[in-house]
Amino acid sequence: QAQLVESGGGLVQAGESLRLSCSASGRTFSTHAMGWFRQAPGKDRELVARIRWSNGEPYYADSVKGRFSISRARAGHTIYLQMNSLKSEDTAVYYCAAQRVGAASYDTWGQGTQVTVSA
Repeated sequence: QAQLVESGGGLVQAGESLRLSCSASGRTFSTHAMGWFRQAPGKDRELVARIRWSNGEPYYADSVKGRFSISRARAGHTIYLQMNSLKSEDTAVYYCAAQRVGAASYDTWGQGTQVTVSA
């Protein structure tokens, strides 16, 4: 079974940047999409960005448009989330997720990485 491992979280000041990475290991799968979710304390988990595997089409939540950029490596199941102009409201645990071809929803999740933005 595939596993997703995130890295790149940390503590930054408002206005600074971070880059998150997510790599799949183990038995990989035919992928429909991979994405980044986040969950802040007391809030529901929300989709931040996702990339469609077949054509690289990205999607962004309105709250991060123009500041975040999702991309994928040329080979393998690795994605990145470049986060610029970070705000305190971006503070959350960020999760990488994958949706297999034929799956109704994201069905493989990473363990999460903490992003903290100080004002």
